[in-house]
Amino acid sequence: MSAGLDLEMRSYGATDVGMRREANEDAFLRDDELGLWIVADGMGGHAAGEVASQEAIDAIYSMVKRGKESLFASSPSAAELMRSASRLLEGAVQSATYMVFGLAQMDSGRMGMGTTISSMFRCGSLLILGQVGDSRIYRVRGSEVLQLTEDHTLVAWQLKRGLITEEQAKVSRQRNVITRAVGNRDYVQVDIIVAEAEMGDQYLLCSDGLHGYLNVPEIAEIANLGGQHAVERFIDLANERGGKDNITAILLETS
Repeated sequence: MSAGLDLEMRSYGATDVGMRREANEDAFLRDDELGLWIVADGMGGHAAGEVASQEAIDAIYSMVKRGKESLFASSPSAAELMRSASRLLEGAVQSATYMVFGLAQMDSGRMGMGTTISSMFRCGSLLILGQVGDSRIYRVRGSEVLQLTEDHTLVAWQLKRGLITEEQAKVSRQRNVITRAVGNRDYVQVDIIVAEAEMGDQYLLCSDGLHGYLNVPEIAEIANLGGQHAVERFIDLANERGGKDNITAILLETS
């Protein structure tokens, strides 16, 4: 793990209400020192989406911050560290799920509120990803772009099983139906993905208000602009193409 500790990871981020929404229900967190980055896209009426996304991020941040020190306490092997870090992030997302669900039970106007979570937690050169919903995390390595997360939507489920084509998915009335969210129940299945970071990698965490307008080859082209300039270009592009939803992007650069 020592080589991974030499990697520097620096992030840039922004969120925008978009062109058609009156409020921004997205939230994001980037803490380079802790090694935690999160994008959340809230849902629910009466400002409930704003509450869900921010409360979920706060809960995950608090649990990861408390738990990270203990990960390295006993000089674990790489395999043990990976398992412990994965359990910590999954537990943090479950904690957020219970928190948001509990808040909704206390206020009938917020019943059913929830949020997506695309989170990334660093342990040395390992990146632990926790995914619920349809925000996304992409890796840019040179000119190659890889979507690391899987969308939890009805259309993605249909595509995976060959029930519809890519062309049908693009025009489906069900393309915004989310099958997993943090908070609309007291438990959620969390996808945990482990990736190995390399020098020069870039990672894009974004809400569907951005990736819904992106063509995959454009991601590397824009990311290679670097830093906050790239983040602002991503947001401008989504607005230029309609901006029908809130737009959030975090760009993480590894050097």
